[in-house]
Amino acid sequence: MIDVIAKVNGAVNGVVWGVFGIVLLFAAGIIMTLVNKGFQFTHFAHWIKKTIGAIFTDRHITAHTAKDNKAISQFQSLCTAMAATIGTGNIVGVATAIIAGGPGAIFWMWVMAIFGMMTNYSENVLGIYFRRKSATGEWRGGAMYYLKDGLGGYKGMKKIGCVLAFLFCLFCLLASFGIGNMSQVNSIAGNMTSAFSVPAWVTGIVLVIIAALVILGGLKRVASVSEKLVPFMALLYIIGALVVILSNASAVPQVFASIFKGAFALRAAGGGLVGYGVQKAITWGFKRGAFSNEAGLGSSVMVHSSSNVKEPVQQGMWGIFEVFADTIIVCTLTALVVLSSGCVDLESGAVIAKSAGAGLVGEAFGTVFGSGGSKFIAIAILLFAFSTTLGWSHYGATAWQYIFGEKSQFIYKGLFVAMIFFGCIMKLDLAWDLSDTFNGLMMIPNLIGVLSLSPLVARITANYIKRIIHGKDEKPMISAFE
Repeated sequence: MIDVIAKVNGAVNGVVWGVFGIVLLFAAGIIMTLVNKGFQFTHFAHWIKKTIGAIFTDRHITAHTAKDNKAISQFQSLCTAMAATIGTGNIVGVATAIIAGGPGAIFWMWVMAIFGMMTNYSENVLGIYFRRKSATGEWRGGAMYYLKDGLGGYKGMKKIGCVLAFLFCLFCLLASFGIGNMSQVNSIAGNMTSAFSVPAWVTGIVLVIIAALVILGGLKRVASVSEKLVPFMALLYIIGALVVILSNASAVPQVFASIFKGAFALRAAGGGLVGYGVQKAITWGFKRGAFSNEAGLGSSVMVHSSSNVKEPVQQGMWGIFEVFADTIIVCTLTALVVLSSGCVDLESGAVIAKSAGAGLVGEAFGTVFGSGGSKFIAIAILLFAFSTTLGWSHYGATAWQYIFGEKSQFIYKGLFVAMIFFGCIMKLDLAWDLSDTFNGLMMIPNLIGVLSLSPLVARITANYIKRIIHGKDEKPMISAFE
């Protein structure tokens, strides 16, 4: 029976994350870039100023809401979304892309991220525009809401919108236990055992206690922890990566040359070899890029929609920054560490290191930090993976609430916390593959909703540009229910 499940899952996973899934994600990014007139390029200075720049100049961005206000700040929503986004994919995923697709895969990872910025932007715009307040006063938003009320608002599409909304929640719920929970904590337990000889069951108990204290406290507590944990872990990793890169600064020009040459297989002789090299670089670059930043999956929009912001485009810009920070900054630093350290032959693209995945990155850090390299990566994975678990706990809770109702959320949260322990001590090969599939399946209904509502996103964006950037007198487009 398990073999049958594995074969069926493998076939579905191959379709979702094969050519069909990659083309669908990439096409969505291009379409949303075109309908919004290249917003991520043409208004680069504006969205930088209104996101990371505003953290230092506008206290409303970081100011916490009152205790009786269930909304969270814009900065908290970003940190919670990035808590779920910046994870093992930024370490293991990048290493896997380099091993399987060569240095050129990093170029295509950048390409996917550049267009994925507008997919994530569009999701967040729609999330704010179609969000609703729950009975407890919390904002509820996500793909399920713009599928039901947006796509479902078209003539003859009500039932289809409702069905797709349900399927999205179902896939999200199942993925939250796998890719958002067990696979993450299993990575933590494995790395803590190999680096510090800590038994998996001990790691499991500690993580359960910490997770219970945070997750059972609700979104505001998750957001409060995330806004402290995410900047700390990102800064720690960035500093460590920069130390390695600067130590190997002389190799950096050759690293970039290897990335660009590898992206188009310029070293290869013979058309077939060139085509095969390009295909591998594109496939693995796109795959790891999509996995890393999750643009197009409809996941992070569920927490972005809980922000106290009123302007849909304002939260959309945080979505652009989220992809930028995750892939263009963090993933690029991981790639530069691996490629500049001598663990990969920059001429042939062959991996020289003995390790793979997190071990490859640990070995790269070890060229500067010695035996501390693997320990540094173990700590990084601990922080990255646990923060991912916190973020996904909210995604799963939101999907559960949509299907089963607000009052039963404690059941989901209790199950989610309990599964952390089992995730630490179990062998999860099939569970990882299944969660991979469900995570990918979220993409299909979500992108149907985003693409079908692309004219609306374009109108909301144009309305914002006229009002805020050009100072024209226009009626704001901020909610579908006003």
